[in-house]
Amino acid sequence: MTGKFFVGGNWKCNGTTEEVKKIVTTLNQAEVPSEDVVEVVVSPPFVFLTYVKSLLRPDFQVAAQNCWVRKGGAFTGEVSAEMLLNLAIPWVILGHSERRALLGESNEFVGDKVAYALSHGLKVIACIGETLEQRESGSTVEVVAAQTKAIAEKISSWENVVLAYEPVWAIGTGKVATPAQAQEVHSELRDWIKSNVGDEVAASLRIIYGGSVNGANSKELAAQPDVDGFLVGGASLKPEFIDIINAATVKKNA
Repeated sequence: MTGKFFVGGNWKCNGTTEEVKKIVTTLNQAEVPSEDVVEVVVSPPFVFLTYVKSLLRPDFQVAAQNCWVRKGGAFTGEVSAEMLLNLAIPWVILGHSERRALLGESNEFVGDKVAYALSHGLKVIACIGETLEQRESGSTVEVVAAQTKAIAEKISSWENVVLAYEPVWAIGTGKVATPAQAQEVHSELRDWIKSNVGDEVAASLRIIYGGSVNGANSKELAAQPDVDGFLVGGASLKPEFIDIINAATVKKNA
């Protein structure tokens, strides 16, 4: 049995102080399942992290959207794991496909980032996923296995990792992997972990889905046996994020 259902909200590069305040107010007033049913983590841009943390209800946590691969220093524009810890930010998203594609972050670089963040006590949402071209050529499993392997080679414990499968062709496009497609890849990933890392990690690791998740499709996706939660993009800025959090009850009642 994997851990409790996990719902992450990646706000990406969006928001003003007023907009952020409005989103947090909506979250604070929401009726959602208790902490023992669902773990909720929201990820605002760096500049709003402490502001959101100061306003946000205590049962929801905060994540950074990235951090640097090693100790801080002469790395203009970067934010280190040590800084996040200093601000008591518990989570970080690493390896998001936008950073892989736009900033050229390689599998190995992402693996190094994950290892460094974990070694300093951060919890990591590690993102993997294939492009449309890769899916159409039949190499989905090969691609996500290689991305996962690059992380597995650098870390000794998966206890503080959530693995986020985000098919690149489904991010922000409105196209969603069908529940069957999501389940298929999640199942393959769990099998890969079982064979290459171990049974215990395969049984406990939360593998979450991201890619145009919304209030309408979240319950059906949550019902899949190997979907342990979501990493939500655009919809996490809207009130429907509450509906997505409430999809956790599908797992509870399963």
